[in-house]
Amino acid sequence: MQKPLTAVHNSFFALLLFFTLLISFPLGTQAQLVPERQKDEQVPDWGEDRFGRRTPRGTISGFINAVAEKDYEKAGNFLNMEQASVEADGQELSRVLEKFLDRRGQIFPYSWISADMGGRIDDDLPPSLDRVGSISAEGETIDLYVEETKDENGAPVWLISSATIEKLHAIRDLSDTNMLIDRIMPPVLENYEWGGVSVGQWLMMVLLAALSYLLAWSFLKILFYLVPKIYSKAGEEPAAGIIKAFGLPIRLYLAVWLLVYLSQEVGISIIVRQKFSGITLVIGWLAFLILLWRLSEFISRFSQHRMNLRGNISGLSVVLFLQRAAKVAIVIVGIIAILGAVGVDVTTGLAALGIGGIALALGAQKTIENFVGSVTVITDQPVRVGDFCKVGNTMGTVEKIGMRSTRIRTLDRTLVTIPNGQFSSENIENYAHRDKFRFYSILGLRYETSPEQIRYLLVELRSALYAHPLVSPDPARVRFVGLGADSLQLEIFAFITVATYDEFLEVREDLLLQMMDIVGESGTGFAFPSQTIYFGRDSGLSSEKTQHAEEKVKEWRKKGELQIPKFDPEKVEELKGKSTYPPEGSAQQKNESSGRIPGL
Repeated sequence: MQKPLTAVHNSFFALLLFFTLLISFPLGTQAQLVPERQKDEQVPDWGEDRFGRRTPRGTISGFINAVAEKDYEKAGNFLNMEQASVEADGQELSRVLEKFLDRRGQIFPYSWISADMGGRIDDDLPPSLDRVGSISAEGETIDLYVEETKDENGAPVWLISSATIEKLHAIRDLSDTNMLIDRIMPPVLENYEWGGVSVGQWLMMVLLAALSYLLAWSFLKILFYLVPKIYSKAGEEPAAGIIKAFGLPIRLYLAVWLLVYLSQEVGISIIVRQKFSGITLVIGWLAFLILLWRLSEFISRFSQHRMNLRGNISGLSVVLFLQRAAKVAIVIVGIIAILGAVGVDVTTGLAALGIGGIALALGAQKTIENFVGSVTVITDQPVRVGDFCKVGNTMGTVEKIGMRSTRIRTLDRTLVTIPNGQFSSENIENYAHRDKFRFYSILGLRYETSPEQIRYLLVELRSALYAHPLVSPDPARVRFVGLGADSLQLEIFAFITVATYDEFLEVREDLLLQMMDIVGESGTGFAFPSQTIYFGRDSGLSSEKTQHAEEKVKEWRKKGELQIPKFDPEKVEELKGKSTYPPEGSAQQKNESSGRIPGL
C-alpha cells in the first residue's frame, strides 16, 4: 500500500528539482531571490553622483536611459575611458556598445544587478568588479563588467570596465551587421518613437510575445498528446495529476524562454528588451509558484484518497492543514520573490519576518510540538481509531486522534486526553493488530508424582495442544523445567491463533480445563504452596490411576511410541483437529452443530 505514495513522493521532488533548475537559469544567467547581502562595515554617506553611478545598477540604468535619449555624450560618462587603451571617444564607443547589445547582447534584469555601493560580494569576482551581462561576437561570449573607481573625493563610482571596452573596440566593425528587424521593419513605423525606440520595435516585441506563447502552447499540446502513446499509465494517477500540474507552468516558462531568445535573434533593441526583462522574470516566478500550488493540491487530493481507502479518517484534517500551510508559504515566498524581481529591497522585511517567526515559534512551542506529534502519529500510524493499546501507563481504546491531542477510553471507562507531543514520545504497545496470543502457564505438581506420571503428562498435554484447532503447533511445547520448593514444575507454552482478546480468554479457559482433566487422569494432583500433613483417613494418591499412567508409559516404550523429548511430525499431523472445540456439552457447540445462531 505504500508504493503509490512513494512514487508520488519521489516524482514530486524529482520534478520539483528539475523545474527549480530551469527557473534558476532564466535568460542565460543565475538568479538571486533577493538582493545581495550588505557589507558588514559602515559605508560613508558620499552623497549622490550627478550621473547616478554610485552603484552597479545605477550605472547600467543610467547608460540605458542615456542611450534611449540619444544622448551619447552623457552615455560616455558611464564608460571607464581613462583606463581603456583605445583611440576613440566615449560617444563613439557608446554607440558601438549599444549596437552590440542590440544585436548579440543582453543585460541582466535590474533586480539581479547590485544596488549597493560595494557591489556584489558573493559572485566569486574581485570586490571591485561585477558582471552585469554578456555579448556574443566572433563565436565567443564577452562578459560585460562594471568596475569600481574613485572620484576626486574618494567616493565610489562604478563604470563599464575598461577591459570590456577594449574587447569591443577590437571587433567594433561587426557591430554594423544587419538584423532581421532591420530588413522587415516598415519605414513608416520607424518614423515614430516611444521611449527612445521606434514604435515598430515595441509592436514587434508584442508580436513575438504572442508568437512565443502560441508556439509553447502548440508544443505542449503535441507533447501531451504523444505522452500517453509512449507511456500507457500517463492517464492514471499519480502520473495524470503530475502531468496536469506541470501543464500551465511549463507553457509560461517556455513562452518566456522563446520570447527572450527570439527577441535577441531578431535584433530587438536592448532598450525594449530591458523594459521587458522585469516582466519576463516575474512571469518565470509566477510559473514556478503556480507549479508549487498545483502540486500541493494534487498531493493533498491523492493523500486524501489514499486515506479514505485505508479508513484513516483522522489523517484528513492534518492533510488539509498541511495543504493550507503550504499555500500560505507559497504566497509569502511568491510575494518576496516578485518584489525582489522588480527591484524592491526585501532584506529588511525578511529580517523582520525572521525575528517574528522566532518569537512566534518560542511562544507557540508546545502547540508546534503537539502539531508535529500529531503529524508523526498520523503518518507513522502506531495506532488508529478503535485500536486497543497501551501508551505509557494508560491502557484503553483509541477514540479520537486530533490535531492537538489523542483521546483514549480506559478499561475503567474514563476518558484520558494525551497531548500528541507527549503521545508520540511514549512507548506505544498496540494490541489490536496481534495475529496470535501467547499461552503460557506453569503447572505445579505434587512431589509424590512419579517420573512415569510426568512422562505421561508431557505426552498427553502436548497431544492436547496439537489436537486443538486454535493452537498453533509451532511452537507448542510442554517441558518439565524444575523442582520447585513445593512442586514439580511443568512449563506450557503455545500460541493461540485468534483475533481478539475475548476469543483468547475462551480458548485459554478450554485448554486449562482440559489440562486439569489430564492431570486428574494421570493419578497425581496440583501442589499447594504449603506443607501437606497426612492423617490416617486420607486415602492419598489413587493407586489405580497411578498404575494406569505407569502402564501407559510402559506400553509406549514397548512400542517405541513415547513422544519424548519431541513429538514425531507424523504424530502431530495425526492429532491435528482431533480435539473438540467448543467442548462437548457446551451450549455453543450445540448451537453450531444445529446451525442456529444463539439469541435468534
